[in-house]
Amino acid sequence: MPAQYMQYFQLEYIIVVMAGIILYLLYYVYSKDAQYNKNIHSIASVVEDLNREIFYLKKNTKEIELKSKVNSKHMSDEEIYQEIERSVYDLVHPLSQALKQMQDSVDMIEAQVDSRVSNLESGVKQISIPGSIHGNDDEKVIALYKQGIDVETISKELHISKAEVEFVLKINKIK
Repeated sequence: MPAQYMQYFQLEYIIVVMAGIILYLLYYVYSKDAQYNKNIHSIASVVEDLNREIFYLKKNTKEIELKSKVNSKHMSDEEIYQEIERSVYDLVHPLSQALKQMQDSVDMIEAQVDSRVSNLESGVKQISIPGSIHGNDDEKVIALYKQGIDVETISKELHISKAEVEFVLKINKIK
């Protein structure tokens, strides 16, 4: 019975450790999600500002068209077209630059997210449950016992409990 309890506690220990790892991963994903939500909120704010700027640009364009109609008596159609085109370019160019910077920022954030997700995936894949808690201790226990060393000395030397030493010997039908 004590050996069964030891196996039960070892299995319970592994389950607790795995649960801790999973909780840590969940916390990490939650915190990163909060950070990305914050970034998305700031991008939404910038988009709103850009929409407001577009509204003012449209308004200014209409005013320029009205002025050009008044001045059209003095200007040819080609000159009017060139003036409107120049005015629109002057108003839209800063917006296009801001949009390009925003796109670069979004691309950089996306690359960071992809990198972190792949790192998390590779880290999770590397986690495995060991086949035996003490690995090669079974062979060491058997070898020391066959040399005539008593159970208590073996347990002290290998830093394992006497019950574990006796369990190894019983499983291997040595004692």
